[in-house]
Amino acid sequence: HHDGCSIYDSKTSDYDIVDRTQFKRDPLQELAAECKKAGLVLCFYHSILDWHHPMAKAGTWPQYVDVMKAQLKELLTNYGRIGVLWFDGEWDENWTEAQGKELYAFCRKLQPAVIINNRVGKGRNDMQGMNRYKDAAGDFCTPEQEIPSRGLPGVDWETCMTMNDTWGWRADDTNWKSHDAMLRMLVDIVSKGGNFLLNVGPTANGKIPMESVERLAAIGRWVAANGESIHGSQASPFERLTWGRCTQKPGRLYLHVFGWPKGG
Repeated sequence: HHDGCSIYDSKTSDYDIVDRTQFKRDPLQELAAECKKAGLVLCFYHSILDWHHPMAKAGTWPQYVDVMKAQLKELLTNYGRIGVLWFDGEWDENWTEAQGKELYAFCRKLQPAVIINNRVGKGRNDMQGMNRYKDAAGDFCTPEQEIPSRGLPGVDWETCMTMNDTWGWRADDTNWKSHDAMLRMLVDIVSKGGNFLLNVGPTANGKIPMESVERLAAIGRWVAANGESIHGSQASPFERLTWGRCTQKPGRLYLHVFGWPKGG
């Protein structure tokens, strides 16, 4: 997450999953192959912040940035097409907006079609996630643990949300959102022109918690039946609906009723 351990076979150091664990394989190579086979677009998360690297501090920060760019070059040249590069940890005090714009250009040179979030620079307005100024680095905004109260025409954004209260797995976090609540979040977000990034925190052994599996399966069943109203749809033409949400495609409206009238 922010600890600098490469979950792939990096040549920049031996602090990676191949050299420092019993796994001894490059999971990104395997994941890239399976995504290609299934017709899925592979996307990567990358933390600018590094709590482990000895040079990731004032005084030696430029040398750390060189290492980070070398790792990003590996990620963007060794695994085929990458659809999204989702940066995090830009709140490190040594990172600047100018560095973010330079890194954005660096990544785009390696993969011209890659989509990069606004956490590549310093433009994000805290958890609200929208840009604080017009020319901020990045292609889309990143609200965290919240959904904008209204649609934002002309702005690309994606809400990132946990299934309970934490991003990683915690045995004492049992505050799971219901699948109905998450489905309503999905519809709410899409009706406002956004994308829903739903987090799953695996255990230390790589297991997906059963609570997550059950909720993902329930959401999957609903999307299998109603996905036409979600995938490729546009934001609602209505500013606000009291009984639910609306998504649309050319010539068609999809009405999602959250609360049926009494006796209806």
